[in-house]
Amino acid sequence: MTPAMAEQRDVVSPDAEVDEHAVESALRPKRLDDFVGQGRVREQLSLVLHSAQQRSSVPDHILMSGGPGLGKTTIAMIVAAELGAPLRITSGPAIERSGDLAAVLSTLQEGEVLFLDEIHRMARPAEEMLYVAMEDLRVDVVVGKGPGATAVPIDIAPFTLVGATTRAGLLPAPLRDRFGFVAHMDFYRSDELELILRRSAEMLAVELDRDAAAEIAGRSRGTPRIANRLLRRVRDYAEVRGDGRLTVSTARSALALYEVDEQGLDRLDREVLDALLRRFRGGPVGLSTLAVSVGEEPETVEVVAEPFLVRSGYVARTPRGRVATPEAWSHMGVTPPSDAAFGAAALVEQDQEET
Repeated sequence: MTPAMAEQRDVVSPDAEVDEHAVESALRPKRLDDFVGQGRVREQLSLVLHSAQQRSSVPDHILMSGGPGLGKTTIAMIVAAELGAPLRITSGPAIERSGDLAAVLSTLQEGEVLFLDEIHRMARPAEEMLYVAMEDLRVDVVVGKGPGATAVPIDIAPFTLVGATTRAGLLPAPLRDRFGFVAHMDFYRSDELELILRRSAEMLAVELDRDAAAEIAGRSRGTPRIANRLLRRVRDYAEVRGDGRLTVSTARSALALYEVDEQGLDRLDREVLDALLRRFRGGPVGLSTLAVSVGEEPETVEVVAEPFLVRSGYVARTPRGRVATPEAWSHMGVTPPSDAAFGAAALVEQDQEET
């Protein structure tokens, strides 16, 4: 991506930027009762935590899966707060060797909560050590090399592991089975995002109209992180070019400036759709060809743009390639050619018949 496109893409990216962590931390709810959305997960998690407290025991290990920006880190912090326990934070990519994990586990206090983000990216030797630690509260440290090497068992204090992953399918079954509570974080409804936005606006000391909250929520891709980021951009616009009040007209003007349309599509999303519709007559077209047509790497299109386009119903993935749906033609205001109404379902059925 060009620098300009990268900067604009960050506005609707679900991944957290380096300078956003402090802001996000201030806006995060501190208790389960203050957490908006994910009603089923909140109720189940509340039972897990409160029953453990009644037994004066450590709760089962917890695995949270779901896309970035949906609140997995917030849930880990809430778990520690609800238990009144210390929180230790690390990530899968930071655990490169089993010794790294042993150093963390051996220094845990009793009842401490260990948050392991992107747990699916942990090194395999560390992964195997984690199996034993979760089940037997023990780590085996190998001392020496070659035939004289010996494994020294080290007992660790009872702890609660909160694992988070955006790719649950990459977790090996032995690791996944050791979690006593597994939950999936869904995307948020617009009314839930409105509640989050009003709470954030209050904490940021800005005046947010109800209609403006609805406008921002509708463009936030069902993700609280994006909603809060768009809120801050609208706030900036209101302070510089308005009277500081976040009205619906101010929100629309600000989001138009940042090229986020009514459905939450940004410039890269629309370029992908435009190429698919105008250059390839709605598809099917291969990922590499589509990426070249918009001047991007295939991985960028597949990982950055495509998930939201597929989830929103604008693009379908078929054995023959990417296909535009009727919703894509309508949203982009392009009239489909007569031979473009082939449809993703028809492509799949034909491929099955040919097979």
